Amino acid sequence: MMRALWTAGSGMAAQQANVDNIANNLANVNTTGFKKSRSDFEDLMYQTIRQAGATTGPDNQVPTGIQIGLGVRQIATQKMYTSGSLQNTGNTLDVAITNGDSSFFQIAMPDGSTAYTRDGSFKMDSQGRVTTSEGYLLVPNITIPAGGSTTNLTISQDGRVTMKINDQIQDLGQIQVAQFINPAGLESIGGNLLKETVASGTPTLGNPGDNGAGSLAQKELEMSNVQVVDEMVNMIVAQRAYEMNSKAITTSDTMLEQAANLKR
Repeated sequence: MMRALWTAGSGMAAQQANVDNIANNLANVNTTGFKKSRSDFEDLMYQTIRQAGATTGPDNQVPTGIQIGLGVRQIATQKMYTSGSLQNTGNTLDVAITNGDSSFFQIAMPDGSTAYTRDGSFKMDSQGRVTTSEGYLLVPNITIPAGGSTTNLTISQDGRVTMKINDQIQDLGQIQVAQFINPAGLESIGGNLLKETVASGTPTLGNPGDNGAGSLAQKELEMSNVQVVDEMVNMIVAQRAYEMNSKAITTSDTMLEQAANLKR
């Protein structure tokens, strides 16, 4: 059986995974705080027919060898943590992290663990607690007093939350952000949430703007960093690569057919 069949087949599988990734990027072009992914590939093992440096005589040495590659595989889908553009919403509970690609809001999960997000489109529940759209609490928790109006809520660049109540400024708490040495190692769990992994390292907590952490911008949301034009170009390239690999399979099949017909 010709090696080219399996080699080209691995190329088709790799490009299919590439298109799947591109499609997910395009599907989330309007998802708040979404970070696009990039597919990384690596070549597979090689079959060595002749080793480079092999001797062919007392004083002769082969300068180059013969190796036949056996295809490609997808090795990673890497999140690209570049900042997305900011969009002004006018909503006092909308907060964006600026100038800090490795900084994240902390979210308390129902199982007691902590998740992380770049989505700052926060809401207020029936008890006045600041939550995500799914109802998960922001960490550290910020609670708006009864009778208070979010129109009087102020979130400073360094995360200090205050509210004007009865002509007096009341301190409601401090928003902290988590920084990771390798944010690309975080695990996406859906819902605009990420989980810590061994690869991401443990988070470093601090106030926004301190020690390289991003600052906060109230009434702003960070949009997706997906560039539609780039993704469309990537999709065209992936589609053409898929077609070329399928053509290689067709060509190999034709060659096998001709070899099988030699006896006739």
